[in-house]
This record gives sequence, structure tokens and C-alpha cells, in this order.
Amino acid sequence: MNRGLGYQLYSDFNCPFCYALHERLHDLNVIERCEWRGVQHAPHLPRPMKPWSGSLGAELRHEVSVVQRLAPEVPIALPPGKPNTLPAIVQAVELLQADHAQGMAFVRAVYRAFWRDGQDISDPSVLGRLSGVTLPGDQDETSHRISQEWEAAWHRTGQAGVPLIVSPQGDLLVGCVPLERVRRFFD
Repeated sequence: MNRGLGYQLYSDFNCPFCYALHERLHDLNVIERCEWRGVQHAPHLPRPMKPWSGSLGAELRHEVSVVQRLAPEVPIALPPGKPNTLPAIVQAVELLQADHAQGMAFVRAVYRAFWRDGQDISDPSVLGRLSGVTLPGDQDETSHRISQEWEAAWHRTGQAGVPLIVSPQGDLLVGCVPLERVRRFFD
């Protein structure tokens, strides 16, 4: 599936730092140089999304406030919880395989639906509306296999977190870093 884009971007829809980096890559006009690879950094999260309270709610509020501080130019709102992202990742794989531009538009729409509007992106009806495609009950086997290959490649980097960008030379950019550092990574 590598279309010669050079940079591999490992990301999870329910990570606010991934969302912020994705928006920055768009703003810098370098997203088209990246092969987006969705991975689940928290595969245990529920489907459907459940509201977080107590210490989990505090953790989510903290993550959002850190993104607001590190990337003040990125609009973000506190979602009610965090959902399992496998359905969204598999749908992204399917769309990216069929039409890369449509797939990347879907990826951005999913990030925004969750981090701006608090929508449950584990819900097939939400994903269907965002993609314009009705999801089958059992998503394509090839797309599941590709998502597993992405997950394995992410683990082979030795990094446990997201976002992660791997350059064509094997250099790594990890986390939500200052905008200038992102810019230099692509120079």
C-alpha cells in the first residue's frame, strides 16, 4: 500500500496528540508526503464509547489541556470518553486502498468528528456518514490484515506511543513536538 510517499505516520484516532499533529501536517502542506497508518495504542477501549468520569475523566481533560497548550492553533474540544478505534482504522484502510485522496479525507473527518464534535467513532453509522459508505457487519478481511501489518510495523520501531513519523531514512519524530521541529523533520 505504500504509494511512494516516503514518510510513515503511525497514529490513533483517539489520541489528541495524533489529532494535533495530523492538523499541523495539513497546515504545513506535508500530509501528502505521509502514508497514514492507523494503529491502536489502546485496543482495550470500549465499543460503543462510554463516558469517562473520575480519574479517567481527569486524564482526558489533562490530555486535551496539554494539546491546547502545545498546539493552540488546533481547535479541540473535550470528548465524553475514548472509543475503540479498530472499526475506524479498518474503514480508513478500505478507503485508502480504493482512493487515497478519499481515504485521507475520511481520516481527517474522523479526527475532527471525535476531537471537535465528540462523536463516537466506533459507531458504524457515524463512520458510514463520515465516509459516505455503509459499513458491512464484517469488514473486509484484507483491510483487517493490513491494519495488523501496520500494528506489527509500529511495534518493530521500538516505540510504544503515538504519534510517530518514520522518515525514508529511518529517523523518528515522536509525539506532539513544536511546530518548527515538525517543519525541520520534513526539510
